[in-house]
Amino acid sequence: MRQPYNGMSAAEISGVTWQKSRHSNSQGQCVELARLPGGDVAVRNSRFPEGPALVYTRAEIVALLLGAKDGEFDHLVGVAD
Repeated sequence: MRQPYNGMSAAEISGVTWQKSRHSNSQGQCVELARLPGGDVAVRNSRFPEGPALVYTRAEIVALLLGAKDGEFDHLVGVAD
């Protein structure tokens, strides 16, 4: 596998296991994540599994998850307080 980079085809990222939330839509409309060798995390759109992947550091993913758990992004999807 080539060194993963932002925007590369997710299909080119081999040897990883893509995972989506169990809360995801049954029609496959969700975000999938995969841990990369070295600890970075790739993200792809499950509707376009061969489309571009975004690659984040572990620290960036930790900050996102903590913010989501704290409700910092609820306003983006209309979740009531």
